[in-house]
Amino acid sequence: MSDSRDLTSGPTWQKLLQLAGPMIFGIIAVISVSLIDTYYVGQLGTQQLTALSFTFPVTLTVSSLAIGLGAGASSVVSRAVGAAEDDDAKRLATDSLVLAFIMVMAVAIAGFFAIDPLFSLLGASGETLAMIGEYMRIWFLAIPLLVVPIVANAIVRAIGDAFWPSVVMICSALTNIAITPVFIFGWGPVPGYGIAGAAMGTLIAWLVTVVGAFALVGWREKMIIFALPPIKTLFGSWLRVLAVGVPASIGNAVNPLGIAVVTSILAAFNEVIVAGFGVATRVESLAVIPMLALSSAIGPFTGQNWGAGKCGRVLEALKVSYMVCAGWAVVLALFFWVAAEPIIGVFSQETAVIDAASTYLTIVPISLWGYGVVIITAGAFNAIGRSHYGLGLYLIRTAVLYVPLSYAASLMAGSDAVIYGIAIANGLAGCAVAGFAFYWLGQHTNAQTQAA
Repeated sequence: MSDSRDLTSGPTWQKLLQLAGPMIFGIIAVISVSLIDTYYVGQLGTQQLTALSFTFPVTLTVSSLAIGLGAGASSVVSRAVGAAEDDDAKRLATDSLVLAFIMVMAVAIAGFFAIDPLFSLLGASGETLAMIGEYMRIWFLAIPLLVVPIVANAIVRAIGDAFWPSVVMICSALTNIAITPVFIFGWGPVPGYGIAGAAMGTLIAWLVTVVGAFALVGWREKMIIFALPPIKTLFGSWLRVLAVGVPASIGNAVNPLGIAVVTSILAAFNEVIVAGFGVATRVESLAVIPMLALSSAIGPFTGQNWGAGKCGRVLEALKVSYMVCAGWAVVLALFFWVAAEPIIGVFSQETAVIDAASTYLTIVPISLWGYGVVIITAGAFNAIGRSHYGLGLYLIRTAVLYVPLSYAASLMAGSDAVIYGIAIANGLAGCAVAGFAFYWLGQHTNAQTQAA
């Protein structure tokens, strides 16, 4: 392994920047796709925008399967790389990709046939439910084209290369941005498909992701073994990946599931508020990109250092990451205090939608440091094989704080109060999670130092 990919030596902040820097651009590209879809669908009308807003928590939940499996693959591969077990790393990488394909096909088939009952449960009905069906039927057909490449890119990052996976993400996003309006509105011989056109553009862009990701992991990095292993070895690899991947998938799904619950709470008021909440959460997903990049970077960094027996560097990396989260939350709060309404106005011209989304973006951003602490810390625990702790951290934020406080606020003071409940949940979760991480890793660092 080259020095540039060795994450077990050199300044901690520099290694995190080496991983997170390219990921910022890759994540910007991916999230911009969601924002572009929101913008163009918003031009079709408020009802179409509402339909797309209903899909957001569900698509995030399914995508969490890919992210969780990627976390599992990254965890076992990065620890094998840190321990200089290269053959084991390749075997685990190959078997992880096979597992991802099998699991996502099962989810895609189940989801395809559960669209109407699922979204009816979330509060969609009538024409809105019909529009959701148009979009999601294509989306579920396309999702295998995203899940397996996400796992492939996670494997490449696990060995210390975040640049080329980000290039693949950017190329896919640019493809989506270029072709989506054609399918939504029509152009030349291509008819306009409305909201379904957004899903068509996504499907074609994910084809680019498949080609790019497999070129990286198979051809450039040579991490795929083109030979069937003994069944015992295959199942052994799957169990190691799933030991991290299942709790990580559930943990990553907890946040969008929480958003889905809050969406249904807001739907009890009216669908326009749901549209505003959907737009605001999409803008928020772009705003937290540095935190998302750090949560992607912390996995390979932690895995390699834990595999090499350097627990102290993991604790140092978390401290650096927490300081970045705090500083970025202040920047976001000041920015949205001034710019929330003009930004929301790009996506919708309806006053009620602008008011609902602007309220969210002027209250919640200052609390996002807590959200960042949760996702980064969970990423670190996933990387060292303690994904049950990572799941617990997500549950503390969402199941213990986010949903209950939002529901209580809705009963006491209406839809605007829900936003304050979300902000309080983020802040309390950040404090609790940071305290636990410092205590647990501090103990292990001291024990490791004494043993040495």
